[in-house]
Amino acid sequence: MDLGLTHKVAMVSGASRGLGFAVARALAREGAKVSLSSRTPEAASAAAEKIRAETGADILAVAADVRSADALANWHHETVGRFGGVDLLYANTGGPPPGPVLKFDDAAWQSAFELLLLSAVRMIRLAVPSMTARGGGAIVLPTSSAVKEPIGNIALSTVMRTSVSSLSKILASELAPQKIRVNQLIPGRISTDRVEEIDQDNARRSGITVPEQQKRIFATIPLARYGDPKEFAAAAVFLLSDAAGYITGASLQVDGGMLHGI
Repeated sequence: MDLGLTHKVAMVSGASRGLGFAVARALAREGAKVSLSSRTPEAASAAAEKIRAETGADILAVAADVRSADALANWHHETVGRFGGVDLLYANTGGPPPGPVLKFDDAAWQSAFELLLLSAVRMIRLAVPSMTARGGGAIVLPTSSAVKEPIGNIALSTVMRTSVSSLSKILASELAPQKIRVNQLIPGRISTDRVEEIDQDNARRSGITVPEQQKRIFATIPLARYGDPKEFAAAAVFLLSDAAGYITGASLQVDGGMLHGI
């Protein structure tokens, strides 16, 4: 299948590791020009070098803390300066610390808001004018299975990512006249450092080992395993591609059947 991504310009945030890196690499393999960001120049450059070596793609690496409006504006400016515009946006971030609602003070809630929700709004606000000028585009907002079934002990992530889920649906309608598609991508348990961190925290609270904690989780997943980042990235690339040209306002679960809601 021709995904129509050759020479498209994609911005991928939080791309030095985990799901962001997997998506950036998969886009590069499909022929896209990728502008990736990470909080530090060292992490961004290392990710870009690895992807470039594997794919031969044209990669731009920019240091940008997604909580900073100025940093995001600079990343967008450098992307447009290098590639001439933006066609695709994968608005990825890290996650806030785990814990229950009442554990966190106002500063923690504000930080989570800036990390997960406000960063997405800012990235989209920057990218949309270029997408519109180029005749359209595609945006994918990754969230979490917690937007469907709230997960205990990750209160900050659950509340803020649920807001991002609503944002994706609203924007799908608002941006359709500009031929910009917006979709939500919902990971279940994908094998990343973030999931390992959550497993370690839950194991510690339950007084069991991490393998025992993971065995408990596997029992709740019909496919009985964690997903591979490459499997998640394939879904993201599809939603960003021309092959998904009639899909907007959708929520795609990549969860091995874990979520039980219809």
